[in-house]
Amino acid sequence: MSYRLGLTGSIGMGKSTTAQMFRDEGVPVWDADAAVHRLYAPGGAAVEAVGALCPDAVVGGEVDRARLKDWLAENPARLARLEAAVHPLVAADRAAFIAQAAAPLVVLDIPLLFETGADVDGVLVVSAPEAVQRARVLARPGMTHAHLDAILARQMPDAEKRARADFVIETTDMDNTRAAVRDLVCKLQGGVDA
Repeated sequence: MSYRLGLTGSIGMGKSTTAQMFRDEGVPVWDADAAVHRLYAPGGAAVEAVGALCPDAVVGGEVDRARLKDWLAENPARLARLEAAVHPLVAADRAAFIAQAAAPLVVLDIPLLFETGADVDGVLVVSAPEAVQRARVLARPGMTHAHLDAILARQMPDAEKRARADFVIETTDMDNTRAAVRDLVCKLQGGVDA
């Protein structure tokens, strides 16, 4: 049985970069966002479920995320219905990945891990000072202060994530982050094998 390490962190904290560092160490990484993209793609398991809720969101046999976003914006209560339909499909995708990984350690990259309550053995939170976080996110094309503030308002605060984490890695320096990832991989694989 693999040790399931949940990887999370607020927007701009370096989660994607850290996930790649785990891949570089040979650790299988499951990405929740990529899973949703697969489920929404032509032939994806969520296309029919989304179409049942919002037929206008399915175009050309796939989920049009912009149309789905507009549908959700019309009535925020719809989000719970969408999550009820899609989250079990995401969980099934994650379970299939874990079963096929056949590795002592797998990383589950889940942006809203605490908010969705995914089943993991330990949680790693990646973090950086707020000024670094804001600079990273505001450097993204099309990002504004108002949009960033709206995203942060929907996410659990970084301090609370850090307090709930089993492990925290600071992501302000690439070399130190990579060293911390290597140390954690050694620790968790050693603990699993022991």
